[in-house]
Amino acid sequence: MSAGSQRPVLPSSRIAPTVHEVMAKHFASTIAEVEQAIARSPIVVVGMAQNPYPRKARKLLDSAGVRYEYLEYGSYFSGWRKRNAIKMWAGWPTMPLVFVKGVLMGGADDLQRVIASGEFQKQLSSGAS
Repeated sequence: MSAGSQRPVLPSSRIAPTVHEVMAKHFASTIAEVEQAIARSPIVVVGMAQNPYPRKARKLLDSAGVRYEYLEYGSYFSGWRKRNAIKMWAGWPTMPLVFVKGVLMGGADDLQRVIASGEFQKQLSSGAS
């Protein structure tokens, strides 16, 4: 897919109305928790224990001297349903999810690229949130 392309998503017309209701309620409190963090903090990292990539993202932000909020949902042995709901909501397949001013920047490797390119600093200093 080219930049700006959308990932394939099952059209609403192909989802039964009763399933829409189930989807809307699926770990809604977890999704609300993430949305609240994104609303109150310029940088949010959503991760899990034991996975080296959330740790890498946090170290990158620490090295850059940037404050962030970290939300951790389980480990390889627990919390997978909450993480799955977050991934489905965001459309991002892996942990961590890094949000900068409400925008999903991707994971740890993506964060490393935007920091190296200077785009991260531009995003932080922009007036948009």
